[in-house]
Amino acid sequence: MADKTLTRMDLAEAVHEELGLSRNDSAELVEAVLGHISDALVAGEQVKISSFGTFSVRDKAARIGRNPKTGEEVPIHPRRVLTFRSSHLMKDKVAAGNRS
Repeated sequence: MADKTLTRMDLAEAVHEELGLSRNDSAELVEAVLGHISDALVAGEQVKISSFGTFSVRDKAARIGRNPKTGEEVPIHPRRVLTFRSSHLMKDKVAAGNRS
């Protein structure tokens, strides 16, 4: 596994190199896109990026959990969770990267 993490600045730098925008404009563009994605998810919308995957928000019901150390039952409150389902193209691309 690679121990490199792709950051917002890496994305902005890639936009800068690919499109020739200034570094500030590239950073603003990345922030705007991520902001739109975040806003849509907060509003409960699904975000589908073709050939990449789908982000969605699920509501999880309240349930009783168990502390594994003590065995004590603990209530888990209802919550919203973010899920991601990758596209088949992305899955195939990642799998092909494993073979090289």
